[in-house]
Amino acid sequence: MLSLEQIGHALEGSAARLGCCLQHVRQMMAVLLWRLVWCDSGFLFGGGVFDCWQWLQRVRLKLQPMFKRSITYVTKNDSDLGDQVACFGREHEFADITWYPSQQKAIYRVDDRVSTNTSGDGLYDFIPFRSTSSLALAFIRITEENQESTNDAGGKCTGAKLITSTLSTSAYGLTNNGGYLGVIFTGYPVIGYQHRLQSSGTCLDSLHDARVTACSWDSRVKAEFFHQTTFSLGLSVVKSFVEDVQKLVKLEPKALCGLELYNGILMRYVTASSAYLGRQEDAIDFDITYYRSKDPLNPRLYEDILEEIEQLAIFKYGALPHWGKNRNVAFEGAIKKYKNSKEFLKVKAAYDPLGLFSSDWSDQVLGLKGGLPIVKEGCALEGLCICAEDIHCAPSKGYFCRPGRIYEDARVCARLDNNRRHS
Repeated sequence: MLSLEQIGHALEGSAARLGCCLQHVRQMMAVLLWRLVWCDSGFLFGGGVFDCWQWLQRVRLKLQPMFKRSITYVTKNDSDLGDQVACFGREHEFADITWYPSQQKAIYRVDDRVSTNTSGDGLYDFIPFRSTSSLALAFIRITEENQESTNDAGGKCTGAKLITSTLSTSAYGLTNNGGYLGVIFTGYPVIGYQHRLQSSGTCLDSLHDARVTACSWDSRVKAEFFHQTTFSLGLSVVKSFVEDVQKLVKLEPKALCGLELYNGILMRYVTASSAYLGRQEDAIDFDITYYRSKDPLNPRLYEDILEEIEQLAIFKYGALPHWGKNRNVAFEGAIKKYKNSKEFLKVKAAYDPLGLFSSDWSDQVLGLKGGLPIVKEGCALEGLCICAEDIHCAPSKGYFCRPGRIYEDARVCARLDNNRRHS
């Protein structure tokens, strides 16, 4: 029997037409303690999840037959990415794009449904989601910490090119004949069954070896430690956002190499939803991962560029934040961006009148309580606030609160030399 959490994770997905996993689910029946309620999948997983699952005992799913997919990764220059991004997702059912802004490259995943009679038993064992030597993880982390402390942007760019070229050469972990480690990739397209291509990464199923190896995100060993900024932008504004990011890269060509160490910016297609907290229009989810110091008062390299991208998306273009993968600043005014937010709050109050399934944090991000920005020394470095004074950054380390480079309404922590501090 699956837990409710497992069902939720299994159904979460995205694609321009149906969604990578959700395309299996046509209808859901939820049996509640006191009455029978039908919840369409859009309501449940577009934000209504808070309300539908409180008293849920049993779930009945209507599925569609198993099918195969065909995947090919195509690398292109990003010069026309703004134009391509709006149409590419409509051309391929499971399309996504991985963007390396500093390298001016975009990796297009041409991914479509094919007949089950098509030859192929491919498997996706995504390389970054495999078990890795703990010593190697520690070395990678120490290297990045040293690059941060010495402002070595060039080192990050060199490392990023090595990582991304290795992933490309290895087909990101795809194999053609269904095998795991040791089986080679023989060429595109890789064709296989949906469940073997969508569910990627074997780290959680790896051997228990006293942490000689570990998942790269395992906090019990010295390994990756990062922030994520994840948001949805409507297709109507995506081109302008992409072009703004490209303008920042022209000003600071090395600024986003740090993102590419974490395989760049992932762009996933999602459809509009009638869910109260669903997407208001067809959109793209942007997943941005970047270095985070263990010391919350330590600024990161190109802090200002990363903060400006965050504020461009959230405030200039009205992006909807991912509810679980963001810093505090992304949630400021978020609930007001949903046209049916009042209806959602009514349902929330009806199903949970005592607030048993709420917390101070959830009430803050839903706009029911104040206290979301935490204003104190260094607060902008961790995204607890948007800087208004230099003390919110790290003036003792050369980082001061300044307007954005291209978005003047942004307020970011910029590293300045002595000649620029009073400009």
